[in-house]
Amino acid sequence: MIAAARSQQLITQTNMNTTKTWFGHPRGLATLFFTEMWERFSYYGMRAILVFALVDAVGHGGQGLTDREADAIYGLYISGIYVFSLAGGWLSDRIFGQQRAVLIGGVIIALGHFTMAMPYTVTFYTGMLIIVLGTGLFKPTMSSLVGLLYSKDTSARRDAGFSIFYMGINVGAFIGQILVGYLGENVGWHYGFAAAGIFMLLGLIQFKLTSHYLGGAGAPPHSNKDDQQYIRIRRQTLRVVVLLAVLVAALVAMIKVGWLQISGVTLATYYSYVVGGITLLYFISVLLFGGLTVAESRRVLVIMVMVFTAAFFWAGFEQTGSSMNLFAQRYTDRIFFGWEIPASWLQSVNSFFVITLAPVLASLWLRLGAKRIDPSMPMKFGLGLIQLGLGFLVLVFASQFVVRGEQIAPTWLVVTYLLHSTGELCLSPVGLSTVTKLAPARYAAQMMGTWFMANALGNVISGLLAGHLGGDAVNEMPYRFLMVFVCTAGVGLLLLLFAKWINQLSNSETS
Repeated sequence: MIAAARSQQLITQTNMNTTKTWFGHPRGLATLFFTEMWERFSYYGMRAILVFALVDAVGHGGQGLTDREADAIYGLYISGIYVFSLAGGWLSDRIFGQQRAVLIGGVIIALGHFTMAMPYTVTFYTGMLIIVLGTGLFKPTMSSLVGLLYSKDTSARRDAGFSIFYMGINVGAFIGQILVGYLGENVGWHYGFAAAGIFMLLGLIQFKLTSHYLGGAGAPPHSNKDDQQYIRIRRQTLRVVVLLAVLVAALVAMIKVGWLQISGVTLATYYSYVVGGITLLYFISVLLFGGLTVAESRRVLVIMVMVFTAAFFWAGFEQTGSSMNLFAQRYTDRIFFGWEIPASWLQSVNSFFVITLAPVLASLWLRLGAKRIDPSMPMKFGLGLIQLGLGFLVLVFASQFVVRGEQIAPTWLVVTYLLHSTGELCLSPVGLSTVTKLAPARYAAQMMGTWFMANALGNVISGLLAGHLGGDAVNEMPYRFLMVFVCTAGVGLLLLLFAKWINQLSNSETS
């Protein structure tokens, strides 16, 4: 109750102290928009070239891995970022406060990119681990801060705000994939990683200079820094984080030098079981022992449904940086007026569509909300999954040309990314908004962490799936793309069928 009262107090304080607006939204949204934009520049820019660097020859600055190993490690890396979001949400809620967590997480991320920029194998993987730790603290914190800018009773406006915030993500992603992608493919992989770190630092400077627009949102949870319980928790947390980092680093080192005979594919498989199990156990523990009211329990149950259905979406969507990235490099005709377009640039198509379509959908949700015909959360989720599936259906036809030994036009991938982008806009910003709306106040950042666990589970599955969608399985590409279509679109249809029941749980007021 104390945490809930404090959260409401912070919301009130924020509304009082941030009278300026930005496109009809709290001025603090601009601070978060540009901070997230530059962090996503670094993240997506690095992601655009990661698989290429993993499969490239050691003599060219790469790691010399097979496609399956590279895809599995890619999935582990992206998934690890979201797994640590759960711990990062806890640290943000209980130790640092959201504003301080943004600064600490951002500094760690920049350090990771600069470590990857060093031309050594050990620094390559160590840098990836550092980025995982920093992003795990950064990501749930940013989304929680956006939610604190809006009161509970502005559902359509909140959705619109998250859509604008999501556009900032994709502005950064678009620029990052272009610049980092060009540097990585044409100058050197390590130059691309260094650029990602530089722009992360620019985002932190912007946040520091304009954070006063956030008011009291995300203030430290402990006003008395001499509080012995606070000091004890902080020290224990630091010990756990250091121990975990050492253990993971040791595991990576043993695998790389051959002391531990386990492939990236096998590690990713076991890891997916762990991620799914931890997520399920966390929800069960909160539902049974979290001291929730009946209404809160029902809403947490809805969040759990959202998390596991969203995992299906990300398992397909995150093929962009792995199997579809290699597909673009090997099977797509990228010659434009005698110049070969970098393969990583095709990833920016998704960001371009989100940038151009996000304001359209934000306006649409507001207009439909004003008429009280705004589609419900499960309906938007269902539509997002169906559109993702249709994107893979396009690849079913495109891959038939590849099987015949032909290169395809980039327009096939452009149409796929268009469908994936519209699906993403129906699911991801709405999911972020819904978690902040349904989560009990004392579990706000932690529940946001569970939302990112959906990304974690989906990403590690995507890494495993990617090894089967490309590589030596060229003749089976059409069939395997078809299976992805059936699974993702099928889950979307189930959500549409059960939308009414999910809405009843979401809107429960029973205490």
